[in-house]
Amino acid sequence: MIKFTKMQGLGNDYVYIDCYSENTELGNIADLAKFMSNRHFGIGADGIILICKSDVADFKMRMFNYDGSEAEMCGNGIRCVGKFVYDKGLTNKRTIRIETLAGIKILNLNVKNDKVETVRVDMGEPIFNPKQIPVDFDKEPVKNLKIRAVDKEFSFTCVSMGNPHAVTLIENTKEFDIEKYGAVLEKDEHFPKRSNIEFIEIIDKNNIKMRVWERGSGETLACGTGACATAVACNINGLTERKVNVELLGGTLEIEWDQKTNHVFMTGPAVTVFEGRF
Repeated sequence: MIKFTKMQGLGNDYVYIDCYSENTELGNIADLAKFMSNRHFGIGADGIILICKSDVADFKMRMFNYDGSEAEMCGNGIRCVGKFVYDKGLTNKRTIRIETLAGIKILNLNVKNDKVETVRVDMGEPIFNPKQIPVDFDKEPVKNLKIRAVDKEFSFTCVSMGNPHAVTLIENTKEFDIEKYGAVLEKDEHFPKRSNIEFIEIIDKNNIKMRVWERGSGETLACGTGACATAVACNINGLTERKVNVELLGGTLEIEWDQKTNHVFMTGPAVTVFEGRF
């Protein structure tokens, strides 16, 4: 039996497994992720996140999508990692370092009544180099990348926040048929490792609406790295200021691209849903 904790950040939900303090035999992790994530026959989630020991940070996070593929990083997921390790007494630090495939991320925990309520994450510097994102494009930054999907042409700005994102402006996020276009765009030939696709609507200089088609999971209620990439993409196109609120289906994230450090900071909630054995 595997002990698990179901957690969510703005509705972006994952199954969390403690591999740090418990000897847990997981077997084939890709198959486990697909089985646990299934909303009809499993627990139901956008994927699973393993909390592991690290040789270079306080903890290590491994994230697997709904389809079993391992991803570099998850902004909503890492906030919940911070809550998990603090609330369960694995650390008493309020500033912690988490190792990910996208590098070490620094979390500042906002604690109330001995429980973490919100987390501010230093997401690091945005990546604009096409080969590092990666995206098949010959200029840096990647702007005005034209891609046709089904019956519509989109113009993308591409940014990596440790994982690839392609951001496109549309007129109405609420009415947009994301299933029709998201699945096609994710696997477009311009994206050698596939891409997360953000469809955005500008409200004003400080507010953005966003829907996201996540690589390997489909549409989710929120994406932290996607919100960061969106904020950066909007700023370099002169659409918004450096500090914005990104409104997703699951709620709102506060994103700030700091001019002095060039780092992107994300602040949002982390919530425990339930625990069990599987």
